[in-house]
Amino acid sequence: MKQLSVILFLFILTQTAFAQQPVVYEKFADFEKNVIRNDENVYVINFWATWCAPCIKELPYFEKLHQQNKNVKVILVSLDSRKDLEKKLIPFIKKKELTAEVILLSDKDYNSWIDKIDKSWSGSIPATLIIKGNQKLFAERDFESYAALTEYINSFTNQKQ
Repeated sequence: MKQLSVILFLFILTQTAFAQQPVVYEKFADFEKNVIRNDENVYVINFWATWCAPCIKELPYFEKLHQQNKNVKVILVSLDSRKDLEKKLIPFIKKKELTAEVILLSDKDYNSWIDKIDKSWSGSIPATLIIKGNQKLFAERDFESYAALTEYINSFTNQKQ
């Protein structure tokens, strides 16, 4: 019985570790093809980095949204360097206990893809893109509370129904 408990514990531990592994996109074209969708789901895509203090401050709001609102799919897109994946990003995800999907977009040719997210985006983070069908709403700002984030999302989704 003791061996079974140890095996079960190790299985759960390894599954948790695998769940923390972010998907890495080296090129924006691959990210765009696999992440940006024009279906009837609501996607909340937050661009952030581990070195960005306002980003880190608002991450718990996105995590709470992911856990409490099953009507939206939260995707956290890290703009950290690819070389920081193992030593910074993955430990950060584990420390913050992020369960929302985390993606590392390591395409550093920002000028070639920022306008594809939104023409008004200067490139500063945090930034958030909300998509529902062919409709998009972009916010180049940080959210000061969970209530502010949900109000912003609800104002978009309610007008699109």
